[in-house]
Amino acid sequence: MIYVVATLTVKPETRAEFIAAATACIAETRKEPGNIAYDLHESVTDPSKMVFVEQWENADALVPHRTADHMKAFGRVAVKCFAAPPRIEIITPAKVDVR
Repeated sequence: MIYVVATLTVKPETRAEFIAAATACIAETRKEPGNIAYDLHESVTDPSKMVFVEQWENADALVPHRTADHMKAFGRVAVKCFAAPPRIEIITPAKVDVR
């Protein structure tokens, strides 16, 4: 099993656009083979902080996810919304990679 935790900071004026794009992406991602869970959480103390928590059967399941059409569409919107570079943590039993 593999977990991905993506912490994103969005510009306040793009928050609604980001959430709309994320909602569509989440619905499609949950249909992907190997996906166990894919959720977006909003900080209760900082409305600009968004955290995706993903659970996958294995690292191989992430390969097609990264190039899926719904991820590309989300990425085109998300990149315009970021106020800071995303922090991506890929967590496996062996290690935690931070990108």
